[in-house]
Amino acid sequence: MKKRILLIDDEKSIRKVIKTILESEGFEVDTAKTKQEAINLLQKKDFDIILCDYRLPDGTGIEILEFFRKFNTAVPFIIITAYGSINGAVEAVKKGATHYVAKPINAENLIQMINFHISKQESDEIKENEFHGIIGKSKRMKELFREISIIANTESSVLLEGESGTGKELIAKAIHNLSKRKKNPFIAINCSAIPLELFENELFGHEKGAFTGAVSKKTGKFELAGEGTLFLDEISEMPIIIQAKLLRVLQEKEFYRLGGTKLVCVKCRVISATNKDIEKMVEEGSFREDLFYRINVIHIKIPPLRERKEDIPLLAKHFLEKFSKINLKDIHHIDCQAMEALINYNWPGNVRELENAIERAVVMCTSDTIKLEHLPRRITHSQKEDDFQYINSTNLNEIEKKVILKVLEEENWNQTKSAKRLGISRKQLRTKMKNLGIFPKRV
Repeated sequence: MKKRILLIDDEKSIRKVIKTILESEGFEVDTAKTKQEAINLLQKKDFDIILCDYRLPDGTGIEILEFFRKFNTAVPFIIITAYGSINGAVEAVKKGATHYVAKPINAENLIQMINFHISKQESDEIKENEFHGIIGKSKRMKELFREISIIANTESSVLLEGESGTGKELIAKAIHNLSKRKKNPFIAINCSAIPLELFENELFGHEKGAFTGAVSKKTGKFELAGEGTLFLDEISEMPIIIQAKLLRVLQEKEFYRLGGTKLVCVKCRVISATNKDIEKMVEEGSFREDLFYRINVIHIKIPPLRERKEDIPLLAKHFLEKFSKINLKDIHHIDCQAMEALINYNWPGNVRELENAIERAVVMCTSDTIKLEHLPRRITHSQKEDDFQYINSTNLNEIEKKVILKVLEEENWNQTKSAKRLGISRKQLRTKMKNLGIFPKRV
């Protein structure tokens, strides 16, 4: 995913040299030699960084800055100044410029400054699109965040449906943390990891002497949750005999510990999750219909990562920051080829698989940039005709076409905005549209 820079300078030689340096670092560079040319470009395109000379034939960099800051306060704006104009550059910073550099320009320092501001910009974008630990800026995820906000303070049971690795437990925690129960425990239990003979004991606990080896009382998960939230992950794996006992507890709001004679009241809210079609399991008789209706008062379907590909660059950057910090590495970038591979991959393991891929890349990387060679082979080779182990390229093209069409329609066919959401350049978007048979629509 290349970053686009607008370079504004009236000296042809400076424009040529800086443009060459920046393009060699993987940036896309547009140039302007006058104030009016720059304003025309700013009205037509989106840029990630503005580099602007202080003095121009028809105005000053401050005039462009004042125009630009009226509609964009976030994009870094760097003033280029000659020694004699330092005071003007300082004035520009007071009026909203991010920084200034003096001529003659030191290429290495300029690149470091640009990379610093881009990294900060990306970190800010992650924070802006983080919702109680869940990251996403796609329309699907924004709708999900709105749903969570609405249901959080209700008492109804919730069923989360989504493929493995989509973040069901994160969403359950978000519901809990937004509710009035947030100061009480959040207790999670994985129903697929408990042997049948221990299931009832895990949920309800036991009294001392209830069975051989019960040398002391044990508190079950329902009781531990108190007035908080009990999260039953992979509830579709719960044995049918335990389903009957769970149904009674959810209906009566009380239970006995194993070997106990005193009723224990249930005060927690139950959130369940599954990666299977429970309605189909009900039809097949492997899941109780009455329990299904009891846990499925509110149903939330979590989209797989392949259906929200515009979130991949944001998630990849988040995991890059996380694992760089953990591994004490100074890695700040993912180059465009590597990002393209991440976006084009189908992610059968969803967000969890992406997290694993970025962690591996950070470990393997010995520079400050993640490249194609640092990614797992299944991702870098997923588009080759001789490697269909993980993904069918025809399906990928169909998915990619649907994603691009959806984003274009949502952005009213504005290619600049659509490319930004998809994490690619406008040129790459136009190439993809041509290859996929998507024709521009006049609006």
